[in-house]
Amino acid sequence: MKQDMPVKSEISQESLSYVPSLFLHSGKEGLQAYRQAVDLVKETLSKFYAAYPKPYSGKAPKEVGVDVKSLWPISEAGESLQDVLQEIYTSLLSNAIHVTHTKSIAHLHCPPLIPALAAEMMISALNQSMDSWDQSAAATYLEEEMIRWLCGAFGYQEGADGTFTSGGTQSNYMGLLLARDAFCWKHWGWNVQKDGLPPEARRLRILCSEDAHFTVKTSASQLGLGENSVVLIKTDHRRRLCVKDLHQKLAQLRQEQLFPFALVATCGTTDFGSIDPLREMAKLAKENGIWLHVDAAYGGALLLSRDFSGKMQGIELADSITVDFHKLFYQPISCGAFLVKDGTSFRFIHHHANYLNPVEDEEEGVPHLVNKSVQTTRRFDALKLFVSLRVIGIERFGEMIDYTFRLAQAAADRISEMDKLTVLNKQPELNAVVFRYQPDFCQDKEMVNKANRLICRMLLQRGSAVIARTSIDGTAYLKFTLLNPRTTIEDIESILEEVQKLGDMYIRGGIH
Repeated sequence: MKQDMPVKSEISQESLSYVPSLFLHSGKEGLQAYRQAVDLVKETLSKFYAAYPKPYSGKAPKEVGVDVKSLWPISEAGESLQDVLQEIYTSLLSNAIHVTHTKSIAHLHCPPLIPALAAEMMISALNQSMDSWDQSAAATYLEEEMIRWLCGAFGYQEGADGTFTSGGTQSNYMGLLLARDAFCWKHWGWNVQKDGLPPEARRLRILCSEDAHFTVKTSASQLGLGENSVVLIKTDHRRRLCVKDLHQKLAQLRQEQLFPFALVATCGTTDFGSIDPLREMAKLAKENGIWLHVDAAYGGALLLSRDFSGKMQGIELADSITVDFHKLFYQPISCGAFLVKDGTSFRFIHHHANYLNPVEDEEEGVPHLVNKSVQTTRRFDALKLFVSLRVIGIERFGEMIDYTFRLAQAAADRISEMDKLTVLNKQPELNAVVFRYQPDFCQDKEMVNKANRLICRMLLQRGSAVIARTSIDGTAYLKFTLLNPRTTIEDIESILEEVQKLGDMYIRGGIH
């Protein structure tokens, strides 16, 4: 009986003749196709920025949804990039929030620097994955050098370490994750990574101010501790954590035999840019054996400031730090970092896989950055920050940041001078200004609340400005977040005049 002979498989690329023009490579077809694609994108974006002088088109959400649906269906045979970009221009770009506009001042959403945009092209084209050395090579060492520079800039000493992250949410999560596991190991010899949460986990507590970022609670939830494990500390008249209340809450937790393991200080709250008393909190954290994490996603840019860096004194005492670069460092989303004073703390998230970061590589000194991250595949975001710092320089970075702080103070001063507006933070800590349309001729609080909410919406629908709204103790407020160094006081005054007019129109029945 004959044994079946293996059949030789034949493979040919004849039917894939189009492939070389779809990828960037060393061949002529790839290089030419890439240059053509880049030129088309440059033309499309240049056309968009030249043709849309407003921060937003003014279309309602449902209208935008209809425009975007028109981009479907996806063809079977494919289309030219030029045709697809034209449709994207009409349906997508024309309905985008113009974040570089001087009147787009709603959120912590910055205009990106041109050097960073240039670096983004290289990041995307090279497509380095920062989890293992053999997927990133030189990129690994550049990120390590950037982390070393950042640690030094924040006042950390030898032994500190860090990793680039997607932003504040991930960084805050990592800070609380390491704090939880370090506490469990130190106090109970319990390895959470191997054995899960200890029996005492229900008694673990995190402390932060009432104005801390919502990710403190979401992190507690994701860490298996629950939102109720977060103890909120009152804030003072400057919306900073009240140290007196912190003392009282710590004493109360001790009486109830609970275990506070992490204290979160905020360096730049979302609404007010408030900075908690870092030195006093560090002292209390040390006395009570608590991990101090500083959420400086917003205020971390103070390290580049020439005139206001003193506001951040004490941050070097933190056990870990969150900093975002897609806010006041003017980087494209996403780009952040998590720094830790003691780099050995990363042992609590170490995992080894033979196909990725084998133990023998670590013994031989081959750096695999996945050992310091909760992400596996990760972008080479360190490059855009590095390029921006090299091109712009520390001095010019500082000038831009300081200008926005002074602009915020000037805006607060203008609002204080206007009859129908009132400003809540007359001396902004950073560059956020919270204010309200409040005319003397209307004492109906709910009506004025509705007016403020409508003002925000009408500015957007008119396409004249993108500003934010918030609620403080049940009262509606408007907010400027002045990240853009191109924004002028004249831009601010123009928006404020329109705010007053729209408010008056609503109160007097001119808008329904």
